[in-house]
Amino acid sequence: MKVAFFIAKKISFNRSKSLSRFIIRLATTATALSVAAMILTIAFVNGFQQTVSEKVFGFWGHIRIQQYEPAKALIAEESPITENAPILQKIKQLKEVQHVNAFATKSAVIENKGEIEGILFKGVDRNYRFQNMKPFLTEGRWIAFNDSSYSKEITVPAAIAAELNIALNDTVALHFISAEKGKTFSRKLKVVGIYKTGIEEFDKLFAVGDIDLIRRLNNWNQQQVGGYEVLLSDYKMMANTNEEIYLMLPDRWVSRTIKDVYPNIFDWLSIQDVNRDVIFIIMSIVAIINLITCLLILVLERTKMVGILKAVGGSNALIQRIFLLHATYIAAIGVTAGFLFGVGLCFLQQKTGFIRLDEASYYVSTAPVAMMWGQFFLVAASTLVVCFLALIIPANIVRTIRPVKAVQFN
Repeated sequence: MKVAFFIAKKISFNRSKSLSRFIIRLATTATALSVAAMILTIAFVNGFQQTVSEKVFGFWGHIRIQQYEPAKALIAEESPITENAPILQKIKQLKEVQHVNAFATKSAVIENKGEIEGILFKGVDRNYRFQNMKPFLTEGRWIAFNDSSYSKEITVPAAIAAELNIALNDTVALHFISAEKGKTFSRKLKVVGIYKTGIEEFDKLFAVGDIDLIRRLNNWNQQQVGGYEVLLSDYKMMANTNEEIYLMLPDRWVSRTIKDVYPNIFDWLSIQDVNRDVIFIIMSIVAIINLITCLLILVLERTKMVGILKAVGGSNALIQRIFLLHATYIAAIGVTAGFLFGVGLCFLQQKTGFIRLDEASYYVSTAPVAMMWGQFFLVAASTLVVCFLALIIPANIVRTIRPVKAVQFN
């Protein structure tokens, strides 16, 4: 092994001009670009999935509890459920549960300066955890509550504000239609905040206000709500925690993960895994083909050397190890360069956000990056191992070289 390593080292550091030198540079560059592409794919796919998921979780929590209504849409005007303190206490005591928010929604028409738009009024109470929605706020603040009456404040999405020319501190009219009574109820509310999540399903639909306003309009008592949002400390435990909660609930109550409520968003995010796998396969094939081509050229260029080594008693196994070590050295340089280049671009994107996206289509304005160091090192190590294994077969070409013909090869 020492002899093979010594000869491979001499060949690798040979600076003489030759065809193989160009081929080596080409193979090294191709390997580096392949590794960099795989690292960037991991960073962008994970960052994208994480960022968009956190937006949905921030606005609606991880699990939703409400009355079972198979014929009604999951996001509009829930039938009331009455607070069950013992059940809520059990839910809050679950290991993964951080907080439970009460909410209710009601269809409305928002009017400003003669312009109107349909919305869903999302009512929350004073215990609502707004800190998860803090990143969405672009102007002003979230609503404040008072003890004497319902809050006469509202926070509207930026898309609605732009469409209706709503500015901070404007007073807007909300018109609620009662299907049962056939009447329209109007309320004037002050706009104290404007938010933007980047998710069109939220930004063109939901305005946030006081749940007590919905209670008054629907003739609910203070213990009735539309449902509960459950926030977890680890979104990966969402399915398991949902099963635990479901078994605790009384009849006619149901719990769903937010993935079940908004399957279109999360199904679309899952497709990114397929894109990632396709890129991995393509880049791996590119790296392997380039290194195999490089190895074959190296063997052909060193045919005389192979003949001389065989003539002085060198075994096929020894010569194979020489070229395998040489090719592995080339692969290692390419993998290291690609690792550094890929990680460098990730850091650059984090600092500058130079890669921009259409927020209406991708839910984010800049490509998000998640630095997954474990996966980065795994990609680098796996690429090196796979390339080494793939080079074993073409290395067998040295067995076909005959010493007599090899020393005459030109």
